[in-house]
Amino acid sequence: MVNKEQYQQLKDIIKLYLPEDVTEDAIEADSHFINELNINSANLVDIVLDVEDAFDIVFENEDMDKMLTVKDALAIIELKLKP
Repeated sequence: MVNKEQYQQLKDIIKLYLPEDVTEDAIEADSHFINELNINSANLVDIVLDVEDAFDIVFENEDMDKMLTVKDALAIIELKLKP
């Protein structure tokens, strides 16, 4: 189950880093950051940093390695926010 509020917050972060040839409508739960959204690795790092700030969490290197899709990012956020 996707938390709609977290999903929207994540989409708002991702859309800042989309290249000109990709629209915000392309951001779906199954969207692959690099292959489908054309986000380069430098911008992916920026997204991670923004997500950390927005959700007050810290990503480990292993988390970043697993963050291939929007759904992966949401799963990591949810896991980090669990008490």
